[in-house]
Amino acid sequence: MDKQAMANILIPTDFSDNAWNAVEYAIEFFKKSACNFYVLHVCRGPNAKATLEEQKVCKEKLQSLLQKINQDLSYNPKHKFFSIIDEGYLVSSVRKQIDQNHIDFIVMGTRGSSGTVKNPIGSNASNVITKVRCATIVVPENAKYSKLTEIAFPTDFLSVYSAKMLESITNIVESNNASARVLHIKNDTSVLNEDQKRNKELLDAYLGSNEHSFHFLSNAQLENQVQDFVEKRKIDLITMLAKNLNYFEKLLFHPKNSQIKYYTDIPFLVLH
Repeated sequence: MDKQAMANILIPTDFSDNAWNAVEYAIEFFKKSACNFYVLHVCRGPNAKATLEEQKVCKEKLQSLLQKINQDLSYNPKHKFFSIIDEGYLVSSVRKQIDQNHIDFIVMGTRGSSGTVKNPIGSNASNVITKVRCATIVVPENAKYSKLTEIAFPTDFLSVYSAKMLESITNIVESNNASARVLHIKNDTSVLNEDQKRNKELLDAYLGSNEHSFHFLSNAQLENQVQDFVEKRKIDLITMLAKNLNYFEKLLFHPKNSQIKYYTDIPFLVLH
């Protein structure tokens, strides 16, 4: 991203390794941009207020995290960091920060300290990308930032693309001089209807002179096909619309094949 205006980035953390990986990824992803990073920790669960002692521990952990960022990561004069302690539900807290600090992007890990290996995306990340209307980058535990050269965009072509969504996609493609690979999953017998054709043409026109291509995969063995596509194309980022999350739910939340690796290697950008 390379925007002239100051971007406001929210990074929720539970101090897990995956959350730290998301911090590293966010700082690299936005290294060309002037940014305010708001590092948020929601102290204690929703059923009880944190005691003064628990609040103190949370503040100390967050302060240590800010010190680690300063010590371990390269200094960038374009970046400013702010720490925020809150209580209650994560989703409510994130929504509040979006309003108060005019957040442009959320960056968070796929799984926190309580995450299980079975689900590629934990409940916190799942709740944020499905219930919070803000562009969110979800960073798996093994993902490390590399220059964005190949960006996959899975779509059903059924959603009407807003100008904001299209601009978000083209901005990322253009600012990274990347290639966009539009990926459509279809039934073997299905063909695009008139609305889908129109949406495909709109997307094609918006991507314009940027390097892009359209790819069609059948529903059979979907996870394996996406894994094969990601590997062959050396995909660096998977971008999708929040409206399409139901369409790709089994891809994201309910993998059947434990050998699939893109869940743990490739970041997802969910746009609203």
